[in-house]
Order: sequence, then structure tokens, then C-alpha cells
Amino acid sequence: MSDMERDRRWTLALGTEAEEGAAALSDGDRRMSRALSALYGDGTETKGRGGLGGSAPRVAKWLGDIREFFPGSVVQVIQKDAFERKGLRQMLLEPEFLATVEADVNLVADLVALRGVMPEKTRETARVVIGKVVAELMERLERRTAEAIRGALDRSRRTSRPRFSDIDWPRTIRANLSHYQPEHRTVVPERLIGFMRQQRRIVDLDEVVLCVDQSGSMASSVVYASIFAAVMASLPVVTTRLVCFDTAIVDLTGELADPVEVLFGIQLGGGTDINRAVAYCEDRIERPSKSHLILITDLYEGGNADALVDRLAAMVLSGVNVIVLLALTDSGRPSYDPALSARVAALGIPVFACTPDQFPGLMAAALRREDINGWAADQDIKTVRAE
Repeated sequence: MSDMERDRRWTLALGTEAEEGAAALSDGDRRMSRALSALYGDGTETKGRGGLGGSAPRVAKWLGDIREFFPGSVVQVIQKDAFERKGLRQMLLEPEFLATVEADVNLVADLVALRGVMPEKTRETARVVIGKVVAELMERLERRTAEAIRGALDRSRRTSRPRFSDIDWPRTIRANLSHYQPEHRTVVPERLIGFMRQQRRIVDLDEVVLCVDQSGSMASSVVYASIFAAVMASLPVVTTRLVCFDTAIVDLTGELADPVEVLFGIQLGGGTDINRAVAYCEDRIERPSKSHLILITDLYEGGNADALVDRLAAMVLSGVNVIVLLALTDSGRPSYDPALSARVAALGIPVFACTPDQFPGLMAAALRREDINGWAADQDIKTVRAE
């Protein structure tokens, strides 16, 4: 590394604006340095909202700069720091900001939490941003969830009448090389080779109730749970109910056809009354032996913990398949009440956290009434132990 390149990197790392250091920076380097200094500077030169001011065009330019110089994953980290360090949560009220922001699940949670104080124009822009994230998540998770529940491809068996999505193109091309058309530079596939679908026999497919804690600490879990509820509601092999709660209860089952509308029906924040929410779900379960309750909560109970444990025990005894997820997030690392979690685990109820990518497999195992603790062990997921 040359001395000039070394000086350049130290100047960018330290945010030095001294004349001798700045001389080694290109125009692009100076823009990068200013973008980072606006957030991570010492604040002696900039005041207000992190030095970004109240002007939306300046915010849009700042976001454009960081997206130009850093990959999306780093942009999201910088945005998170901006929300926490520079009070940018207030700037979410500006539609121009929402139109340029790098959206992710955490931002969706922030928008949902702030929607009550947004002007109508901003709410519509927020819907567009949330809709974009929802569409990306649906694309990522929908096929995997449907295949996990309906069946999966058995690649050890072949068929000459495959569905289009099941065609084994390399084998099909090799089998039809004799039908190559030089004038068109293509192969005519007179014989298709594909994978057979192995239909998994999934028993007790009746009703899945996703009962989700919507207190502020569970924000990302609520977003993911809502997406999965919408996906599952579109499958004819299972009936899905979505119930969100804090100290109040919101049944969003009727909105599952529109995931964005579901998210706008969530009330993030407030206290937590898990027992009351579980009682609501219990009252709506008609056939316990064909019902599955997925309770997504950190188990910090603000209501009656003893009554909650008794109620869960009665539900398990009646035949309801109860699973407690302490978090449904990308990190899969929950903060939870260890004492109450151990009491729930002592009932034989699996208690653990999982990531969105693991959730389809969990649901398939749950619907087949497999040993969920065994499934979690196979996935290298740590479960809560009983007292």
C-alpha cells in the first residue's frame, strides 16, 4: 500500500478534515466523508437533526450518498444508527424521506409504530414503502412455506410429465440433443424429464392460530408473523387465524388477504396481557385435536402468569398443539422471561426462538405433530428447559 493510499484511508477512518489530510481525498471521498460525518461526527459543527436539517432534499441527497458508497446491508446499519443517534425517527414523518429510504423489516416496524401521527400524505407513502418490503418477503418466504406444508420435491424419482416448475432442464436438454435445430440454434424438447412430487401426508390440518405479542420489544416478530399468516391463509389445506395483542386484543384474520392492511392494523407498544389473549384464542378453538396454537411472545407477562400457565396446561390436555416462539427474527436471539419460560416448558410445550427461514419447516413439523423439541435439536436451535 502506498503512503498516499494509507493517508487516504486514515483520513476517511478518522473523519479528519484537516487541509493536509483532505488533500489526499478525491471528490467522491469527500462526499463519503461528509455523509459519515453528518451521522458520526462530534456534533461541534452541526446541530439539530444530526446536521441534516429539516430539508427533505438534503436528506434525500444524504441517503443517496450512503447508498452510492456502501452496500445495502451497510446502509441499513447506518440508517439504524441514524434513527438512534440523530433523532431521524421524526424525519419519517416527511414523505420525501420515506420515498428514498432503504426499507427493511425494522423500518416497517418503525413506520407501523409512527403511523398514528403521520399526515395522510405520509401515510400513503408509508404504505408504498411497507408494500415493497412485504412483496420482497412474500417472494422470499411464500414458495418455501407452501412447499413445506403441501409437500416437497423428491429428487430421487423422475417423471416424463413434470410440472413446468419441476422440469430437470440439464437432463431434458441432454435427452433431446438429437433434436437440435441449427437454424434456430436451439433444442426442441420432445421429451421432458422432471422431478416427481412426493406428497407428504400431513395430519390434523385444520386450524392454525398465530397469537402474536405486539408490544414494542416484539416489533420485528410481529411483521414476520403477519407475513406468514397471510401466506398460510392463501393455502387451502389449512385455516389460519391471526390474533395480535398487548393489553388489548386485535383479531386480524379478516384482513389476511392484504398483508399491508394487516400491518396497519397492528398497534405496536403498550403493556402485555398474554393470559387474556390466550383465553381469547381458546374460546375460538372448536376442535382441539385439530388445532395448533403458535404463541409468539417473550413471555414478559403483565397479567396473571399463574392463570396463563394453568390455561396453557388445560389446552395441551385437551389436545391443542401448543408451541411458544420467544422471537421470530433474523437474529433468532430472544430476550425473554426465563422463569415463566421454564414453567411453560415444564408443561411439555416447546419454547424457543427461530428465524423466518426456519419457520416453514417448523410449521410443517407442527402440522404433522412431530416432536418439535427433536426438530429444534436437528436445526441446532436451543430450547428452554423445564424447571
